[in-house]
Amino acid sequence: MANPTATFDTSLGSFTAEIYLDKMPITAGNFIKLAQSGFYDGLHFHRVIKDFMIQFGCPHSKDPNSPVAGTGDSPYGRIQDEHPPEHKLSNEPGTLSMANTGRPNSGGCQFFINTVHNSYLDWFTPGQSKHPVFGRITSGMDVVGKIERTPTARGDRPSTPVQMIKVTIAGV
Repeated sequence: MANPTATFDTSLGSFTAEIYLDKMPITAGNFIKLAQSGFYDGLHFHRVIKDFMIQFGCPHSKDPNSPVAGTGDSPYGRIQDEHPPEHKLSNEPGTLSMANTGRPNSGGCQFFINTVHNSYLDWFTPGQSKHPVFGRITSGMDVVGKIERTPTARGDRPSTPVQMIKVTIAGV
């Protein structure tokens, strides 16, 4: 059985990702539940860092100018860290990875798309940052690149807001 896909329709274009429900059922299942509920629709990318990643999914980012964007939790609460030894998926370019506070079991709704190979974020490498990969972009990396190159202000927030219009899940 094939994994589900997510189509991300943004104000800068669309991209699609395979969601690794077969390898990361907790993290992928959480993302799918949020997407199917419409949670992500209308939010904005709140953190964009060239040659690193683009981050999304904070409920406070409905307002792109919110001073607390990046601090919000999922309406379903936080999820258990998922580190299956048989699936060592690295934070390679184009992968979707669960954001967290740096503490165990603190992921929930925010995730990022790696734009370079951030292997030091892998859960199976030394260090404190542990971010499980739960999907990979299959088309539209050019759109991810447009978002990554968006000029930023106030740190790493896009100067011109980039909105997620809708996330659609297929194949579940």
